[in-house]
Amino acid sequence: MAASVETTIARSAQMQPLATSHLFEASEPLLLDCGQSLSPYAIAYQTYGTLNAAKSNAILICHALTGDQHVANVHPITGKNGWWETLVGPGKPIDTTRFFVICSNILGGCLGSTGPASINPATGKAWGLDFPVITIGDMVDAQVRLIDHLGIAQLFSVVGGSMGGMQVLEWAARHKERVLTAIPIATAAWHSSQNIAFHEVGRQAVMADPDWAKGAYLAAGVVPRRGLAVARMAAHITYLSEKALQQKFGRNLQDRAKRSFSFNADFQVESYLRHQGSSFVDRFDANSYLYITRAMDYFDLAAEHGDVLANAFRGTTTRFCVVSFTSDWLYPTAESKEIVQALNAVAANVSFVEIDSDKGHDAFLLDEPEMFDCVRGFINAAAAKIGIGKQAKA
Repeated sequence: MAASVETTIARSAQMQPLATSHLFEASEPLLLDCGQSLSPYAIAYQTYGTLNAAKSNAILICHALTGDQHVANVHPITGKNGWWETLVGPGKPIDTTRFFVICSNILGGCLGSTGPASINPATGKAWGLDFPVITIGDMVDAQVRLIDHLGIAQLFSVVGGSMGGMQVLEWAARHKERVLTAIPIATAAWHSSQNIAFHEVGRQAVMADPDWAKGAYLAAGVVPRRGLAVARMAAHITYLSEKALQQKFGRNLQDRAKRSFSFNADFQVESYLRHQGSSFVDRFDANSYLYITRAMDYFDLAAEHGDVLANAFRGTTTRFCVVSFTSDWLYPTAESKEIVQALNAVAANVSFVEIDSDKGHDAFLLDEPEMFDCVRGFINAAAAKIGIGKQAKA
């Protein structure tokens, strides 16, 4: 049994699409990859646009590590515009006047979906570290339950960047018949040892904070703000390229004419990172950060299919558009090419584009006209084949 609770409707002053907030509550146990079952659980999600009569125009957006369901509407906590408003909205490449767009907060998240900060029904207290360890596959399986609840047999597209791209690949591998098109952006089919290492630094920063309280900080009435902020600072460096950092900050001092000869934030880049860290802790749960980074570390699509990545896509009829960026050293183009080669090995329908950008990994979230044109063209071509609306104009 499951229920969907509609909670709010909001429209921003910046011509963002009409966004509706929902809560999908499921009581049927969800079997996790770790062997445990989770029940009950909830998935918070946003919808934009209208589902057509044939239910053939649904697009699922999968968010990255620190994202959430507010992809194209004003965020209720930060007051900022949606994290992918450049791509999603009326007349945008993912056009909400043509498509029914769904974006859910992942399982393990901290903005309405069940995660370590949620109440464990067995104890009446926050799950904390009693929450089962989850995987990217578990996140996708929970999304499948949501899509089932919405009565959608096949998604027109599943789209996501970074960890969102991992979910796209998992959808395409586990649920081939339910994905017409897939757009994995700035991602990889497995998490590299370098990326695991960065995540471990972040987790250790969180756990070294005395206020983490061995994961029971909510019961103690504290928050490991310092540790989580440091984790965010370290991670944020990996999202940018060296050129982008140098162009944006160089060695410029922050609000001072000369060095202070102290450990204050003398440099602009130091001030920037401190701001990123301090603002992050106001909207994100520390334990969720631990669980989600671990899920990314465990992601290895080839290992799930006999250590042969092509096996993950064997028999697929999904059309793929794989996108990478030249300056992304977190998920470099070589890793996208591995995905493309695996798809070619099984004669899948795949397009690939490497976009020249100096913005680093975060380029997929920023103003990248070539990416917008690529996604728009791919979606329009696929939509034309099945008769969805008119092509959106750039």
